[in-house]
Amino acid sequence: MSNTVEAIHLLEDKLKNLLSNYEFLKEENKVLLQNNAELQILLQERDKQLKEQQRQFNLLKIAKTIEGSNENTRETKLKINALIREIDKCITLLNT
Repeated sequence: MSNTVEAIHLLEDKLKNLLSNYEFLKEENKVLLQNNAELQILLQERDKQLKEQQRQFNLLKIAKTIEGSNENTRETKLKINALIREIDKCITLLNT
């Protein structure tokens, strides 16, 4: 009988430890998920900033080329042609 009672107490202690660990891990997981979500938002914002900076850089390169610099003339012409094609596509879509 004594062995059974000891086994039950041991089982109860292990169960309490498991429940305690479960609650701790559940709380830790919640915090980690929240941190992950915040980092994802921050990453998206940084990606937007990077794309905007790249766009501004490209515009600056075009402006410098138009200004008279012969270094990127071919690249600027290609970019202008691409923009014209894109505008033509937009006009076509608007007309349909």
